[in-house]
Amino acid sequence: MTQATLSRLWHLLLALIVLAAFVLQIGLLLTGGQDVNAAQGGAVVPLSTRFVRFFSYFTVESNLLVLASALSLAWNPQRDGRLWRVLRLDALLGIAVTGVVFVTVLSGLVHHSGIGTWINAGFHYLSPLLALLGWCLFGPRPRIDASTIALAFIWPLAWLAYTLIRGAITGWYPYPFLNAHDLGYVRVGVNIAVIVVGAGAFALLLWGVEKRLPATRVRVAVGSV
Repeated sequence: MTQATLSRLWHLLLALIVLAAFVLQIGLLLTGGQDVNAAQGGAVVPLSTRFVRFFSYFTVESNLLVLASALSLAWNPQRDGRLWRVLRLDALLGIAVTGVVFVTVLSGLVHHSGIGTWINAGFHYLSPLLALLGWCLFGPRPRIDASTIALAFIWPLAWLAYTLIRGAITGWYPYPFLNAHDLGYVRVGVNIAVIVVGAGAFALLLWGVEKRLPATRVRVAVGSV
C-alpha cells in the first residue's frame, strides 16, 4: 500500500469520525438533548439560540476546519495552495488548542453520558490526536512559512473579538475563562494572552519540526487555491 493511499485512508477515517460527531450532536440538539460543549444545568433556551451557541464554540469551529482539511487530503494527499495552507494550519492550531484546553481546564466542568460520551471523545480527543499524528506521518510538507502563520491567526483573533462582543451583548460566553462579566476584562485579557502566546509558540514548533521532516512531492501548483 502506497504512502498516498495510507494518507487518503487516514484522513478519510478522521473526516468520518468528526462528521459522525457533528451528525450525532446536531441530532441531540434537535431533540432537546445535551450539547457536549456546555456545562450542565444551564437555563433552557430556544433551539435557534442553542445552534448559534453551538457554532460559537472554538471547539466546533476547529473541528469544522479539521473536517474540511481532512476531506481535501482524502481527495488529494498532496493538496497545496495559499488559502489551503492557511486553512490547514488553522485546523492544526485550532484542534491542538482545543485538545489541550479541554484536558487541562474544561474536562472537569462538563459531564457526559450515553452518546454524549462518544461525541465528546470525537471532538476533544480523537480529532486532535488523529489530526496532529496524521500531519506528522503524512504531511503534506513543506506547507508552513512565516506568512502562513501570520494569516492563520486572523481566524482565532476574529473569533475572540466576536466572542467578547457577543458576550458583552448577550451575557453568554462559551468558556468560563473568557467570561468578562465574572472575571473582568483584565483577567480575561491575561487568559487570552497566555493562549495566543502558546498557540504562537506551537505554530513555530510545527514550522521547526516540518523543516526536519522529509518533504513530500508536490503535485499541485503552490499558487492554486
